Amino acid sequence: MTCKEIYELMPDVAAGMYAASPEVESHLGTCSACATKFNEMKQTMALLDEWQAPEPSPYFDVRLQARLREEMARPQTSWLGWMRKPALALSLTVLMAFGATFLNYELRSGHGGRESTSFVQRPEPGTAVGDLQALDKNHELYADFDLLDDMQVQQDVTANP
Repeated sequence: MTCKEIYELMPDVAAGMYAASPEVESHLGTCSACATKFNEMKQTMALLDEWQAPEPSPYFDVRLQARLREEMARPQTSWLGWMRKPALALSLTVLMAFGATFLNYELRSGHGGRESTSFVQRPEPGTAVGDLQALDKNHELYADFDLLDDMQVQQDVTANP
């Protein structure tokens, strides 16, 4: 027999549930590691046999009966009381699922206040497309420059009568 097979049989043999077969006896005689484990297991089983379970307190039954009477006398909650907690949990779960779905949609569609993660090639400044895009972005700024030009012309006219 192998050591693994002996380890599997050891608790039952040490507890006295089965008698040791001649194969087990011969292995324990030749293998010192298994023999040491077997002796330790027998000592542990002997200690467990000596152990006595503690007796419960003499007042245990009296206290248990009093506690049962208290619980029986306590007013019962209505169906709304026990249904309120699951209803709150269900509504919170639905709300979280809706929020997660909405957030996922916003992030995927690129409407979440951030730029889309797709690759966009930006035109270089100085090219026709780049200049047109710059004019389109800064239209209000350039419109104010026209007002400044008009103010400069008026100042020149008033300064040189």
